[in-house]
Amino acid sequence: MSMAVVGMAAGMALAFAGYFGGFGAFLLVAALGAVGFVAGRLLEGDLELGDFFRSRERGDRRR
Repeated sequence: MSMAVVGMAAGMALAFAGYFGGFGAFLLVAALGAVGFVAGRLLEGDLELGDFFRSRERGDRRR
């Protein structure tokens, strides 16, 4: 399945949620879709948990 078809299906799901359930349902579907997307990427091995929780190293910036 191409990414265009997946994007279209996600857009249609959000549209139905927004139309029938209101803005709250729209936000819930969008948030759960994002969680599912991240979980899928983690299971496929494209992402690692360390990517989200790694601290940013800052060099000593002194003026």
